[in-house]
Amino acid sequence: MSLFSLIREDFSVPYQRDPAISSRLEVIFNYPGVWAVVWHRLAHALYCKNFKRLGRFISAIGAITCNVDIHPAATIGRRLFIDHAFGVVIGETAEILDDVTIYQGVTLGGVELTKEKRHPTIKNGAVIGAGAKVLGNIIVGENAKIGANSVVIKNVPDDTTAVGIPARNITKGSIKSPMSHNKLPDIDRELFGYLLKRFKILEEAMISGDTDFLEKDKELETIYEAFIESMKK
Repeated sequence: MSLFSLIREDFSVPYQRDPAISSRLEVIFNYPGVWAVVWHRLAHALYCKNFKRLGRFISAIGAITCNVDIHPAATIGRRLFIDHAFGVVIGETAEILDDVTIYQGVTLGGVELTKEKRHPTIKNGAVIGAGAKVLGNIIVGENAKIGANSVVIKNVPDDTTAVGIPARNITKGSIKSPMSHNKLPDIDRELFGYLLKRFKILEEAMISGDTDFLEKDKELETIYEAFIESMKK
């Protein structure tokens, strides 16, 4: 596609992914994420033609006006939607494929000081939740979901949801809508639930003198071991 066709397509994306939009004027005045991608398209085209200083200058304009910092060397595919946009950082060697959705405060950052590939690759249809940090030369698979404020430091397979600090790959293929952040699993809640159930068993055993509590505790321990094993994946 030509540069003009890509930019025209970028302006059509909010109509597909944001139910709040009601007019064309809103795209112009209320969607800094769209403008951030447009500025990047221009900066990237110049940067790749070896007009690197000019590319960096245009990138700086985009960062100042949109509060989104995208390195002009980063590779961005079609129909990227950066919703709300503020505070998004995308590093030099990051690669974003098609139909990706990124929310505010996201960082696609590096953990190395070498000139090699050191930023993430985000594959088709992935969704990166608000405040998430995806760090290093890792891959976030197709249609994967990253929970808000998660810190991702290892690969996330296709159709998988990752949450937590550091992020754990929790579910596979169960969350279809990119807006279903309320359906992301809460691993801290599950762990606290386990602890409360264990305390209850021990308290009841101490009060009643029931010796059968060991069987109940053993069953709970099996659940706990399965939970810990899932965290290692």
